[in-house]
Formats: sequence, C-alpha cells, structure tokens
Amino acid sequence: MTAAGALIVGYGNPLRSDDGIGWHAAKLLAADRLIGARVLARHQLAPELAEDVSRASLVVLVDAAAEGDPGSVAVRRIGSPPPTPITWSHHLTPETLAGLADALYGAVPPIVLVSVAAESFAEGDSLSSALQQTLPEVVEVVAGVVTGAANGLGGSGIGGPTASEGQERPLE
Repeated sequence: MTAAGALIVGYGNPLRSDDGIGWHAAKLLAADRLIGARVLARHQLAPELAEDVSRASLVVLVDAAAEGDPGSVAVRRIGSPPPTPITWSHHLTPETLAGLADALYGAVPPIVLVSVAAESFAEGDSLSSALQQTLPEVVEVVAGVVTGAANGLGGSGIGGPTASEGQERPLE
C-alpha cells in the first residue's frame, strides 16, 4: 500500500467554526503532506464519494465531534454495516458510506475516522483557540495513519510527514 492510493476527506461546515476542522486539516495536508494521496474537502459525506472510496487503498476521514473535551482527538476504524437494505440521503455516516461502496462497487478499503471534539459550532469561519492549537496534531495523526498503512501497520501508525517541504498539491 502506498500513499498514492490513499484518499483523505476532511468534511464539515467551514462556516460553523470548529465544524470546519476537516477543511482546515485537508488544506494543510494537500499543501504540505502525503504527496500522492488524494485530498478532498467536502461539506458532508455524500453518495457520490462511494466510487472514490471503493478505488482507494485507504480512506481517512477528518471531522468535528460534538462530544468530548474540546481539542481531544480520537481515531477509530470504520466497519461496513451488516448487509441490510441501504437507506441513505445526501448525508451519510462513515459506516453507511462504506456499505454503499461495498454494495455498488464491491470494494471497501480500510477506513479510519479521525474526529476532533469541537468547542464551538457558532457561525464563523475561524476555529476556536482549542482547535487552532490542536490542528497540527490532527495533521500529524492523519499523516501517521497513512504512513503507517503504507508501511504495513494496518492504518494505525502515528508518524510524521511524508512529503518534501515546499511541494504543493491542490485541494480538490
């Protein structure tokens, strides 16, 4: 597995303060980290992502969490839901996105959710001070998951950057 096969999706509402943590992390990862990984920023997980998920070797999702101490970071592996009729709309849970990729394309790579406990979901395009301080850690955690997977650690490694300084990738 290489970083080239990884898909990173930062999601949330960038106009609701800390809900935009996924967007902020995606911007940094696209600019400085994980050359070869595909980095997307989205408002929400949508059915249209199922094909991208099915083609990736690893998917890392980054989102804000409403529970927990502000700035705390949690990492968990996502499993596909049991085979049942898929009900979905324009907003999917990570598990439902995995199930949809499996149902439509017959492939589900390892999926890891990196969630960050938010302090504020108020209107605004800036992160709270707690999440501003946590953002570098979030980027390092995502980089570690991807490099750990690329090095055969099953997507659970926590490591440093893999890109050369000064190289830039556009945010999709």
